[in-house]
Amino acid sequence: MTERTTRSSVSFAYPFYLSGVERIYSPSTYAIELSEEAIEGMLFVAYRRKQTTIELPSNTAHVSRQVVEIEPADLEAALARDLETGNGKS
Repeated sequence: MTERTTRSSVSFAYPFYLSGVERIYSPSTYAIELSEEAIEGMLFVAYRRKQTTIELPSNTAHVSRQVVEIEPADLEAALARDLETGNGKS
């Protein structure tokens, strides 16, 4: 199967959390990686999401970064909360 990976980044202006991740992270820009696989047998090119990850600072001294699998909806919710916080809502 054909696979593709898309890299992007997201920025948070305020401390944030993600569902399924146990701590609150500092405002910063974070790397996102989306892995997809081609759906075979279609008349057009289509891809299915396999995995979405975010690179976060580690909470241990001997590892500086950790890559954590996340749900895209959880990331969108965290970004929406960040935007609402900036608009004076909490």
